[in-house]
Amino acid sequence: MTAGDAEQRVTTAAPDGARDVPGADPYSVVVPTIGRPCLGACLSALAEAAVPPPRAIFLVDDRPVPDPPLDPTPAGVLADRVTVLTTGGRGPAAARNAGLRQVATPWVVFLDDDVQVRPGWGALLAHDLGQAGPGMAGVQGRLMVPLPDDRRPTDWERCTAGLEDAAWATADMAYRTETVRRAGGFDERFPRAFREDADLALRLMSGGWTLARGTRSTVHPVRPADRWVSVRTQRGNADDALMNRLHGPDWWTRADAPRGRLPGHFAVTAAGLAAAALALSGRRRAAAVAGALWAAGTAEFAWARIAPGPRTGAEVATMLSTSVVIPPLAVLHRGLGGIRHRRAAAWGGAG
Repeated sequence: MTAGDAEQRVTTAAPDGARDVPGADPYSVVVPTIGRPCLGACLSALAEAAVPPPRAIFLVDDRPVPDPPLDPTPAGVLADRVTVLTTGGRGPAAARNAGLRQVATPWVVFLDDDVQVRPGWGALLAHDLGQAGPGMAGVQGRLMVPLPDDRRPTDWERCTAGLEDAAWATADMAYRTETVRRAGGFDERFPRAFREDADLALRLMSGGWTLARGTRSTVHPVRPADRWVSVRTQRGNADDALMNRLHGPDWWTRADAPRGRLPGHFAVTAAGLAAAALALSGRRRAAAVAGALWAAGTAEFAWARIAPGPRTGAEVATMLSTSVVIPPLAVLHRGLGGIRHRRAAAWGGAG
């Protein structure tokens, strides 16, 4: 543990329900958290499904002010194996690294605090780790996002459901501990829960390691969000700029990541800026043409988000308002990220 991390050992009476299984690959669990209520459900599901159990569970409290202290009691029979670390709000990459430094088992499983492992998870994890060959660095769990069955999903629900196809997501990802340590752990220049997992996976694969999808499954519920959540997520475009610097422009393909709509956002933003500039210069006809292109691009983007959704009044209003501001914000964050990370060195000669 480094000087920036604090540690608190939770002392609970050793339970009878958590028994190690001889022959199973020993593993530890690291859960970064900001103290959200969903942490209790995460720990409770782990206590019920982690058989064989982890040797240790590291809850990494990344709140700037860790008050009140995290409550490990939802871990039930595993509560005596819980250690709480604090990292002071440095982001999930730093939180995972703090937990990684404490792990003393050959495997470490990273879970997010808003997931719930499914029944039989521990046995399937043991199978996944037992099947991992010597050249395999990690095995990913299969994520399941429950969606409403009585209506079409909202835009936010569909975005969350995309995690089911995400590659190497640390919502449930098992890694060889020493392999990740030698790779340098998670890059703490990624301040959000976005792209830091893809970055680590690409570094490992560039080093000759393989990664695989396992047989265990984990539920990732759609967390509550306000109507502006899609606007705030545009900050991730700055992280994409860092990915470009580290891994080259083709990292999307190698990381099996969706390309997104950034090229279209550039075009729509350029049309809007051109319309404003032309209008100010008195070129009204050209400004009208540019404005029409901006309006058409914005309408297409909004309809692409409205059409597959429930089309309620609230959802349509949210999609219309956010579709106006998302393109310029995406471009702005991408530009700021490019400036911030302009001197980032490429990984392994990429880029």
